[in-house]
Amino acid sequence: MAPLRFCANISWLFTELPDFSQRIYAAAAAGFQAVEAAWLYDCDLQELQRAREATGVEVVLINTPQGDAKAGDLGLGAVPGREAEFRQGLDLSLKYARALGCKRIHLMAGRVPVGLQRTAVAKEMEGVFVQNLSYAADVLSKEGITGLIEPINTRITDPRYFLDSPHQAAVILEKVGKANLKLQMDVFHWQIMDGNLTQNIEKYFHIIGHTQIAQVPGRNEPDSAGELNYSYLFNTLENHGYQGYIGCEYKPQRSTEEGLGWLKDYCTHSK
Repeated sequence: MAPLRFCANISWLFTELPDFSQRIYAAAAAGFQAVEAAWLYDCDLQELQRAREATGVEVVLINTPQGDAKAGDLGLGAVPGREAEFRQGLDLSLKYARALGCKRIHLMAGRVPVGLQRTAVAKEMEGVFVQNLSYAADVLSKEGITGLIEPINTRITDPRYFLDSPHQAAVILEKVGKANLKLQMDVFHWQIMDGNLTQNIEKYFHIIGHTQIAQVPGRNEPDSAGELNYSYLFNTLENHGYQGYIGCEYKPQRSTEEGLGWLKDYCTHSK
């Protein structure tokens, strides 16, 4: 049974360092062979390339741009009337993905527009998302890139986010029907929205293309106090033969390095 592969989310880890390229070096020094990040678009692309090449660290996932963050955007994939901006953002993501050798892009759905009720716009937003995802899948397939959609919980983290459960995501993926679109399982969000992790992992395993982890409810290290038994969940993924990456997307309680004991323990016991 192959051991699980972990990547450092450098939007959350190694934030002791201000620059993303510095965080790549720090992740490599800590033993990570791969990193992921949310938004790298304010960074010098050549610096990121140099850091990746110098360390040999693989960049495995980036997000599409937020849109107008100051206006409250968190992705544009399902937002009516923003289709042209979504495509522009996808082009920017592709530029970075090509330069960094990144083979996965999280296609962010976005939020229900302010002043509108979810129930009133759900059908329209789903239609927009399906159309945008179909377009993105065709573009990404030419590059050998997998597109991912991630449910984000609406109970704690983001009440207005459009895509909030694996069940909703699975329906949308089926409607799009593209082989290079997959489900991004963030265990933190899945637990908050639905629980029932064992059954949901089994049910949706065939469409899971990437995983992220954090403890619930604090969103700290997997071995911090909380609801989730990560030893059991790691065993579950191993038993299913999971071969994708697992992104460490959590808030360290102390320094990033001090909070990596859980990973060292896993690596020791999986040998």
